[in-house]
Amino acid sequence: MSGKSDDTRAPVKRPGETSPDPASAHSEIDAFVKRARALGPRTDGKRGRLVFALDATMSRQPMWDLACTLQAEMFEETAAIGGLDVQLIYYRGISECRASQWVSDPKRLAGLMEKIDCRGGHTQIGRVLEHVRKEAKLEKIDALVFVGDAMEEAVDDLCAKAGELGLLNVPAFMFQENLDPIAERAFREIARLTGGAWCRFDAGAGGQLRDLLRAAAAYAAGGRTALADLSKRSDGAGAVKLLGQMR
Repeated sequence: MSGKSDDTRAPVKRPGETSPDPASAHSEIDAFVKRARALGPRTDGKRGRLVFALDATMSRQPMWDLACTLQAEMFEETAAIGGLDVQLIYYRGISECRASQWVSDPKRLAGLMEKIDCRGGHTQIGRVLEHVRKEAKLEKIDALVFVGDAMEEAVDDLCAKAGELGLLNVPAFMFQENLDPIAERAFREIARLTGGAWCRFDAGAGGQLRDLLRAAAAYAAGGRTALADLSKRSDGAGAVKLLGQMR
């Protein structure tokens, strides 16, 4: 696989797109936390298993780089509550959609991500959902986290696949960067059908994405109980803004 691209351009705005309102983004993050806390906890005592899916098409390089630096936060958050195994899945180019092995070490995951550069192409969310369905039939998956900004597929097909994940009790946490009404409608419906949650975050807002990833990881490793415990913490460095705002 080729080395990382030097392209560090900001994400491309789509026609009619405006900058997200910070107050609205914070409100949506709050809603995500409340939705995630309503989900049931793990009861089998095993390590959490989370699929971390990312759009790696060309405009996503800045967010890919950010996600690479933030992914360790997920492992740190779950170390004391049973640990976390993560599988990376990404799509890019014309028809490339790949999944890594399951890893339990943030350095290994970072190493995998650093070898990948973003390339032009259309979204392949359907292939992500299909892969997660197959994996979940082999062994329980506690959560799917998807980070992207666009949807260019038949939404009915995606909804059918999302419904299958719902039957397998795999909640999809759909984290949307920027404003795209077509993506938002699709992401919201995927989240609803799987029993997960949708949330939008600001472009380049590392703090917001960090909070979302840590909350999703806490749920995957320890369920609602872990999220409730996390929301009560008030430690300074590394504190989770998302859960710290909860009342």
